[in-house]
Amino acid sequence: MNIQKLKCIAIFIVFLFQGITIHAQNKVSGKVTDANGIPIPGVSVIIEGTDKGDSTNFDGIYNITFEFDENSVLVFSYVGLKTKKVPVNNQSTINVQMENDVNALDEVVVVGYGSQLKKDITGSVSIIDGEAFESRPNTQVGALLQGQSAGVQVLSSSGKPSEGFSIRIRGTNSINAGSEPLYVVDGVPTTDTRSINPSDIDTITVLKDASSTAIYGAQGANGVVIITTKRGTTTKPKISLDIYTGFSQVWNTLPVLNGEQYRDLMTELGLSTNWDDFTARTDWQDEIFQNGFSQNYQISVSGKSEKTNYFVSAGYISQEGAVRSAELDRTNFKINLDQEINDWLKVGTRIAYTRYRDVDINDNNNVNQGGVLLGALTTPSIIGVFNDDGMFSSNPFQNWENPLASTDGLEREFNNQRFLGNLYAEAKFLNDFTYKINYGIDNSNGVFDSFLDPFRTGFGVAIGGQAINNTNKTSYYIIENTLSYKKILGKHNIEGLVGSVNQKFRFEDSSIQTRNFASNAVATPNGGSELFAATAFKSERANASFLSRINYSYDDKYLLTANFRADGSSAFGPNQRWGYFPSFSLGWRVSKEKFIPEDSFINDLKIRAGWGIVGNDQIANYAYLGRIGNGANYPFGGAVQPGTFPASIENLELKWEESEQTNIGIDVSLFDNRISFTADAYIKNTRDLLLNAPLPTSTGFSSAIQNVGELQNKGLEFSVNSVNVKNDNFSWNTGINISFNENEVIDLVGQEILQGGIAGGRGEASIVREGEALGSLYGYIFGGVDPTTGNAFYIDRNGESTFTPSPEDRTIIGDANPDFFYGITNTINYKGFGLFVFLQGSQGNDLLNATRIETEGMIDPKNQSIAVLDRWQQPGDITNIPRASFGNSDNSRVSTRFIEDASYLRFKAITLSYSFSEKLLETLNISGLKVYATGENIFTITEYSGFDPEVNAFGGSNTIRGIDFGTYPQTRNLIFGLNVTF
Repeated sequence: MNIQKLKCIAIFIVFLFQGITIHAQNKVSGKVTDANGIPIPGVSVIIEGTDKGDSTNFDGIYNITFEFDENSVLVFSYVGLKTKKVPVNNQSTINVQMENDVNALDEVVVVGYGSQLKKDITGSVSIIDGEAFESRPNTQVGALLQGQSAGVQVLSSSGKPSEGFSIRIRGTNSINAGSEPLYVVDGVPTTDTRSINPSDIDTITVLKDASSTAIYGAQGANGVVIITTKRGTTTKPKISLDIYTGFSQVWNTLPVLNGEQYRDLMTELGLSTNWDDFTARTDWQDEIFQNGFSQNYQISVSGKSEKTNYFVSAGYISQEGAVRSAELDRTNFKINLDQEINDWLKVGTRIAYTRYRDVDINDNNNVNQGGVLLGALTTPSIIGVFNDDGMFSSNPFQNWENPLASTDGLEREFNNQRFLGNLYAEAKFLNDFTYKINYGIDNSNGVFDSFLDPFRTGFGVAIGGQAINNTNKTSYYIIENTLSYKKILGKHNIEGLVGSVNQKFRFEDSSIQTRNFASNAVATPNGGSELFAATAFKSERANASFLSRINYSYDDKYLLTANFRADGSSAFGPNQRWGYFPSFSLGWRVSKEKFIPEDSFINDLKIRAGWGIVGNDQIANYAYLGRIGNGANYPFGGAVQPGTFPASIENLELKWEESEQTNIGIDVSLFDNRISFTADAYIKNTRDLLLNAPLPTSTGFSSAIQNVGELQNKGLEFSVNSVNVKNDNFSWNTGINISFNENEVIDLVGQEILQGGIAGGRGEASIVREGEALGSLYGYIFGGVDPTTGNAFYIDRNGESTFTPSPEDRTIIGDANPDFFYGITNTINYKGFGLFVFLQGSQGNDLLNATRIETEGMIDPKNQSIAVLDRWQQPGDITNIPRASFGNSDNSRVSTRFIEDASYLRFKAITLSYSFSEKLLETLNISGLKVYATGENIFTITEYSGFDPEVNAFGGSNTIRGIDFGTYPQTRNLIFGLNVTF
C-alpha cells in the first residue's frame, strides 16, 4: 500500500469519527532552490502541525493538494540547509530559496597538504571565500586579497593593466632575497599569478604565521597563499555565464604651464627662440590619457554525480588602459575533474591553460628616456604631435621627443603561453590511512618583441631603427608523496601526515637585437642589416624535502599542531644545503569549558599560541659558486681575443635565510555567531640574511652574497565581522580589519645601503640602515627660500643653514611604511537588491614626490607645474619655490620639500546589483539572473598632490619604496555586468 493511499484512509477516518467539517481542498505548489538558484531535489515540504506534505522532485518542484486553511504554514527542511517557514496566506504558488546551515566553526579550511575544521586551527590563518569574489569583478588575484585580510598588504605599485601586485604578509622579510609569498594553486606551487583567472577561484587561504607555513619549509618564509579552484556543487549540470564591460579613466590630472607661461619661464632661464614659429597649444595629458575600455566573458559548466565531480570553464578578458597604447588580453581554459574509481581509490586532475598578451608603458622615466607620464607633464604645449616631415615633434630647445613617440613610435608587445596543472591519485586503506601522490607542472613560454620606427622617431633615425626579440621559457615540476592517518579514540582525535616532495626548475632565455633597417615593412630582427647584440643562457635548480605533521585534539577543547620539514636546495653549497624547520602551536577552546554555560552569549572562544622557523632560498641560481664572466676581451697577437674573468667569489658555507616567528591569537564568536572577532600579535626575526655584503679588497671582489644581518617585523592584527541585520527581506553584514606592523633592520654588519637613484644626478633617495625600517627615505632637510637670492637653503647636520650642504648632511626624511592599513566591507541585501561597499586605506606612510623635482626644478627647457608661478623672481619675494636657474640642481635636491603624506582612504569598489525574482526566472526558464554596476576607485580621500598616492616607481622592491617618478596611476573604473545561471 503506497503512501498516498494511507493518507486518503487517514483523512476518511478523521471525517467519520471526529465529524470535522471539510474545508474546500486547497492546492499550493512551487520551486525550491539554493542560494545560487539551483533546484534542490528531496526537500521536505510539510504543513506545520501535521504530517501532510510533499517532497521536491529532481527539478525542485513540489505540489500539495491536502486540506489546509489560509493560516497554515509550510515548513521546508533539508539536511544541511536552514529550515524555513512560510505562511500560505491564500497563495497558490510559493517559491523558496534555502540557505546553507553550516556553522562557521565547522567550515572546512584548506591548509598545507590537507584541511582542517576552522574550530581546530591553531595557527594564524585567513580565509577569503567565494562570496567576496562575486561582490565585484576582478582581473587579478592580488585584487581579491587587497583589504580583505589583516596582516596582508597588497601593493599595487602602478595602475598599468599589465602590472601585477606585490604582496607582503606581515611585512618585508628580506633585503636581497625574495619577499613575495608562495602561491599554491590546487597543490602546485607558483610565483606568477597574473595569468590565473579569478573567476575560477573558489577560496583563498592565507597562512600567515610560522606554525602554519612551516609545512612548506623553505618556500613558506614569506607566508603562503593557497588558491583552490571551483568544483561541481549540484547534481544537475550548472551552466554559468558572466559578462561585463567597463570604462576607465585617470582620476586625477596635474595642471602645468600654458604656452605663454612657458615662454616667460624660458626667457627667465635665458633661453630664446622665435616664439612666433610655435603656435600650437597641445594638452599632452589629454593626448596620452584616454577613456580605457575593458570586456570580460566567462562561461563554466559544472556538476557532480555519486562518483564524478567536474568543472570546466573558459574565459576571455581584454583591457585598453587609460594611458594611450596600454593593453592586456588573456584567454583562459580550465578543467577540474575528480573521479571515484571505487570506495577506496580516487583520482583527479586540475588543468589550466592561458594565453596572455600585454603592451607595457614606459613610466618611471624622464622625458629624455621616453617616460610617458613625465613627458606629458614636461613637454611644452607650444608644439604639435608631428613635424612637417612626419617625425614626432621635439622640445624647441632639446631633442626630447614628445610622449607619443614612446606610445606610438615604438611597437612592442609581450606574449605568453602557460600550462599549469596536476594529476593526483588518492587511496584509502586499513580504514585510517590515506596515501596520495600528486604530480604537478607549470610550464611557460614568453616572447617579447619590439620595433623602433626608423623614420618617425629621433633615436630611430639615428640608429636606423631597432628590432628586439626576447624569448624565455620556464619549466617546473613537483612530485609529492604523502601518507596521512586519522583516528578518533573516545575524546582523542589524532591526525598524522608524513611525506616527501621533489621539485625542479629550469630557466632558458635568449635575446637578439638588430639595427639599420631599410624600411619599416619588416619589423622583425631579420629585417635589420646590423646584428647589434645577442645573448642566451640556461639555468636550473632543484629542491628535495621531507615533511611531517601531527594534529591532536582532546575533547574538542585542547588542540595541538606540530610540523617538521627538512629542505635541501641546490641554491646553497654542499656544506649547508639542508635546512630544518620545526614549528608547533597550541589552542584552547575556552568556550567548551564548564564554567562557560551553553546558553552564554559567547558561542566560541579560542586562545592560540604558536612558534616556528621557516627558511628562504629565493636568491639567484648558483649564488654559492665562483662563477666566470665573459666580455673581458684582450689584445693578443695584434688582434682582440675573447676573454673571461672571475665574476663572483665561491662561498660553500652559504646557507638558508631563517625567519623565527612567535604568534599569539584569540578567536571569539558572540551573540549566536552574529559577531566574530580575531586578534593576533606576532614578532618575526629574520637572521642570516642573504645579503650582498662588502668584502675585503684583498679578495679581489667588492661584495658577495653572505649570511649576515638581521631583520625584525612585529605587529598587531584585528578583524571583526558582524551580522548587523538579518531577516527574510533585509540583511546587512560588515567586515573590518586593521593591521599594524613595525619593521626594523637589527643588524647590517655596520654598512649602509644607498639606493633609489633618480634622474638629474640628484643621488639616491632610499637607505637601508641599522635601527631604521626598510623603505626609509633619505635626503636633505629643506629650510626654505632665501628672500635675497631666491636660492633654496638646507639645514645641515649641525642644525645650521647652508646653500651647499654636503652629502653627510643627508638624513632620513620620511618612512614609506604606513602606521597601519585597513579594509572595510559592507554588504547589504534587500529583497533582490544588493549593495557592496569596499573601502581600503593606508595611514601614516610618506611618499617622495620625485615628479615634482622635475616639474618644479626649473633647471632646463622642460615645461613645469603651475606651482612655479609662485617662484622667487626678485629680492624680497617670500615664497617656498626657489628661483629659476638653468643647470642648477641645488635648488631641487631630494629633500623634505618633496616629501608628502600619502595617507589615503579609497572607495575601492561600490557594487549595486539586482537578482531577478523566481517568477521571472521560471518564465525565462533559467535558474539565476543578476545584473550589476560597479565603480572602482570612485573616490579617493588624500592630501597627496601627485597623480596617485598608491604607487611606487620601483615596483615591489624590498628596500626602495615610497617614490613617485611619473608612475602610471590607479584608474577610476565603471563596470556593467551580467551573471546568468542555467
